[in-house]
Amino acid sequence: MLTFLGFAMVMTFMYLIMTKRLSALIALIIVPITFALIGGFAAGIGPMMLEGIGKLAPTGVMLMFAILYFALMIDSGLFDPAVRAILRMVKGDPLKVSMGTAALALIRERVLKRLQGQRPAAVAHRVVHGGQHYFAPTLVTQRVIDELRGYIPLAPLHQPFPLKAMSLLMQQHPDVPQVAVFDTAFHRTAEPVEQMFALPWSAWERGVRRYGFHGLSYHYMGHALPERHGDAARGRTIVAHLGSGASLCAMQGLKSVATTMGFSALDGLMMGTRCGALDPGAVIYLMQIEKLSLDEVARMLYQDSGLLGVSSVSPDPRVLLPLEHENERVRTALALYVRRIVREIGALAAVLGGLDMLVFTAGIGENNAELRRLVCVLLGWLGLNLDQDANASHAAVISTSASRVLVGVEPTNEEWIAASQATRLLAQG
Repeated sequence: MLTFLGFAMVMTFMYLIMTKRLSALIALIIVPITFALIGGFAAGIGPMMLEGIGKLAPTGVMLMFAILYFALMIDSGLFDPAVRAILRMVKGDPLKVSMGTAALALIRERVLKRLQGQRPAAVAHRVVHGGQHYFAPTLVTQRVIDELRGYIPLAPLHQPFPLKAMSLLMQQHPDVPQVAVFDTAFHRTAEPVEQMFALPWSAWERGVRRYGFHGLSYHYMGHALPERHGDAARGRTIVAHLGSGASLCAMQGLKSVATTMGFSALDGLMMGTRCGALDPGAVIYLMQIEKLSLDEVARMLYQDSGLLGVSSVSPDPRVLLPLEHENERVRTALALYVRRIVREIGALAAVLGGLDMLVFTAGIGENNAELRRLVCVLLGWLGLNLDQDANASHAAVISTSASRVLVGVEPTNEEWIAASQATRLLAQG
């Protein structure tokens, strides 16, 4: 926690003075005091300041000159080009840099503590988008990192963070092998007709296609479901990965046949903050008629839509469900969320030629009995018959014995898949 507060304090100080919101001298006084209060050191601030004044008085004059010189450089505009470049890079939010760095440092500290002095054999990274070139587990090199950065626009909420972690580890632990595993890889088994858009053929050749995501989760289902349900899992199965991001995958023979996400992690189901499937004409309208910039549209679709956007309250169903009867927007948001899931399950069942098993996974799918109930009630025409008690207790099987479709709940484990793939790659030499 102290590491996080230290990084946050330094970066807050730098942000305030570089953006000229406070003078360097005022920031140097206010920021440390504020973070000391946050850290619970209120009782010791007074004695600490008196002791510090006594010890640092000889260097105080030099420090004052340094601060004034730094402030003069800021006022003269010396750092303005760098500030503008940083602000463009992080789309107006410089705290993303500091928070990301602090988070990685905190994670590294905790991992090393758990290892208790042991050297890690390898580090596996879940990478959301592998594009058309990366679908097998891959040893991380600087060239790989540089190429994967090209896919950041296709998954801006996820792609940057493993790449930052790779770079940091490469600098600090160059002797530890790193392996990238890709969410898009699992869906390579789908037929070309499921991967293609109805665009000119040249778009397909350039890599504009349906990639699909949450592949590590679905890959894990390919291991877990046969262990729990036997050969029944090898039939016509739809897995509903419902979390802050959400998608469905139609599986047969434990392989991906079709999925709801496409070129980017925006497509398909309505999500916590993402819009899901959208008429591209709406994007053209927003930019051409309403004059929204590319960055404004991207922020709307990725961060301001979905459950949050429609409800104007929260992206979390746990917050929304208790408000359903008193807030019309919340009620509409939940109804739309469920409708999109039901609609897409129906479409995937048609692709499979029927449905033998429906499995819920991920944060919402595993833990929200009410949303599972709402979805299953609307899928009654497929022969689903829900066991209400089993559903309420999040049992592994939540359908009745009379149900034509087995309905299950299966916790996912993407980390295990990432680790096992990395282990196999390194074992191959």
